Amino acid sequence: MAEVSQANTGTSNTPILKVDGLKKHFPIKKGLLSRTAGHVYAVDGVSFSINEGETLGLVGESGCGKSTVGRTVLRLLEPTEGSIEVEGTDITQLDKQELRTFRREMQIIFQDPYSSLNPRMSAGDIVGELLKVHGIADGKEKDERVAELFDRVGLRKGQMDSFPHEFSGGQRQRIGIARALALNPRLIIGDEPVSALDVSIQAQVINLLMDLQQEFKLSYLFIAHDLAVVEHISDYIAVMYLGRIVEYTDKKTLFTSPKHPYTEALLSAVPIPDPTIKRKKIILQGDVPSPIKPPTGCHFHTRCPYAEERCKVEVPTLKEIAPGQHVSCHLR
Repeated sequence: MAEVSQANTGTSNTPILKVDGLKKHFPIKKGLLSRTAGHVYAVDGVSFSINEGETLGLVGESGCGKSTVGRTVLRLLEPTEGSIEVEGTDITQLDKQELRTFRREMQIIFQDPYSSLNPRMSAGDIVGELLKVHGIADGKEKDERVAELFDRVGLRKGQMDSFPHEFSGGQRQRIGIARALALNPRLIIGDEPVSALDVSIQAQVINLLMDLQQEFKLSYLFIAHDLAVVEHISDYIAVMYLGRIVEYTDKKTLFTSPKHPYTEALLSAVPIPDPTIKRKKIILQGDVPSPIKPPTGCHFHTRCPYAEERCKVEVPTLKEIAPGQHVSCHLR
């Protein structure tokens, strides 16, 4: 799959992150000898890039592989195939010791703000642990740095000695954000960071992330299933279906002129707050196919109302059909 590049936005010519042909296949083991009986094709050829200060929203149904993309980019999961370049260096070729340097450049905010925090550690120790492990600060200097981070994400210095169960969900996610900021990263991957929060708290956390992005020139890979949230924070949006990106463009174009049938169906399901405006909902037929045995050709052809014979046998490429708009569809 060809790499997708964004329009020139005045940022550095070298992307912070460039992913090309990324695949992650999980083997299925069976029998006493644990022989490989098949694979789960979680990510099946994904390409994109993110420039400094930009946010790429990655959206799709549950199980489409978007969280696996985020974890594989960080090499929390080892890729099956493809390249992951961080500021020009392919980190898939690095050993654990060499990768340690790049760990400081990339951090993650997890979906669940409770299970991602160690219940036996105080909030201050959770955030300060990274500073100590990477040899950046310790003792009083570390405590001062953690206090600054707490203040920046909207927490009080006096809360550093409290434990995760003493915080609300929104506060716990702020601890997660402070932890992600501790090493001054260039790229932060948000794995559905607001989906477990109340709607009012979601807005606060999203606004905080946007303020931090402007202040520190952060780049985000923002993974979510809520299109309204993605529209608010993203510069570009990639739509995934069954391990592949089917549409990739800037957010304005995606919401005003979607071209892939799957994108059209997703947008038709977004509620409109004005009851006088009517929108025709597109109801997709059938269930999402299993990633263990995905359909041949276009993965979406089994549910697409416009599918032709060609769609069943030929894999569509992600091609540019309009300036900055890339679509993986034979009919476009």
